[in-house]
Amino acid sequence: MTSTTTGEDADARRRRRRAGADIKESMRELSVQLSLLNHQISASFELRDTDFDCLDVIKRHGPLSPSALARRTGLHAATLTGILDRLERGQWIARERDPDDRRAVIVRARRERNPELFRKFAGMNSAMDGLLADYDPDELELLADFLRRTADAGRAATDALVEGGRAPG
Repeated sequence: MTSTTTGEDADARRRRRRAGADIKESMRELSVQLSLLNHQISASFELRDTDFDCLDVIKRHGPLSPSALARRTGLHAATLTGILDRLERGQWIARERDPDDRRAVIVRARRERNPELFRKFAGMNSAMDGLLADYDPDELELLADFLRRTADAGRAATDALVEGGRAPG
């Protein structure tokens, strides 16, 4: 191995570390910006941030039982009861009898409220459409895979913390 090859390898490692650090920093900034956007949207509906987060989980993964929602969010059952009460009063969710167990309750998002949410996210969705137009289909697939895997890593880290363990690393 020549010294040029060794130097190129070291340069490639430095570039990779720098790019990795830049990605992690950008992901943290994205997280903050999306949190601020969600806060503004939730406030416009007079919802607390945690209420809005629970509504999103219900919309994405529901209908589900309150205990399943508690597991997904890491919230205590008593806290979740208050959140579900507020969401139900605001007509964001409906509590219904579980068809598989008449003693149990499931929570579902009320779809008739979706247009209100879509309007609030219209600016961000338009901006994203503009950004995505700059990428070819192969690049979009790569980005989608990266974001899916990043979300999975975040979910695993959250689950580990909820369960009282350590975040995977």
